Order: sequence, then structure tokens, then C-alpha cells
Amino acid sequence: VQLQAYGGGLVQDGGSLRLSCAASEPIFSNYHMGWFRQAPGKERQFVAAISWREGNTYYTDSVKGRFKISRDNAKNTVYLRMDSLKPEDTAVYYCAVRQNPYRTPLAESSAQYDFWGHGTHVTVSS
Repeated sequence: VQLQAYGGGLVQDGGSLRLSCAASEPIFSNYHMGWFRQAPGKERQFVAAISWREGNTYYTDSVKGRFKISRDNAKNTVYLRMDSLKPEDTAVYYCAVRQNPYRTPLAESSAQYDFWGHGTHVTVSS
């Protein structure tokens, strides 16, 4: 599966962006899709995940209430709506697919994701 993420950019503190990630082929119902981010000098961090069939979601605490992950099954695309952005949200954002063959709950470990897209830069200015 090839993933193409886009929608990043420069935004002011308190602003909004919507990231998109399109998959090159259909996403199977047991798959999960996730968003991660990596700030300069820091490790990659989980942001949010969604189950493809049920649409169940899971967020890291720092983005709860500000970010929303969603998907469009027909377009094989996952979105990340980011509101009330803060300078600490500045990072390269990556989308990823988890095949989830054993149908386990949503995961935040990057090691459990199988395919990754190229990142899209998000910069929040203060």
C-alpha cells in the first residue's frame, strides 16, 4: 500500500489545518489507519488512529478535543482535522496503515504499523 499525505503548511497559533492521506489501493475492513508526527530532535509520536470498518477512534491525550481523525471509505482516504493548533504541534506528520490480521484494538505503537507515507510538514507560528 502506498500512502500520500498532503495538506500541511504554515499556520498561526490557534489556527486550523486538515491533513489528508490517500491510499493507492482499497483498505480492507480490518485495517487501521493512523497519524503520527515527529518534531525536530524528537522521536516519532502517535497522534490518532481509526478503524476502517467501524470508524472507532483513538487519540493521544495532547490532541484530544482539538484534532479529529476521520475516513472516507470510498476514496480510501483518511483525514486529520486539526483545530486550535499550538506551536508544540509543529512537526512532520505521517500517515500509516496497520493491517491488523488478528483484529486487535487500535494501537499507538509505530512498530505495529505496516505501511507509511511520506510526511507533510506542519508549522505553527506563535
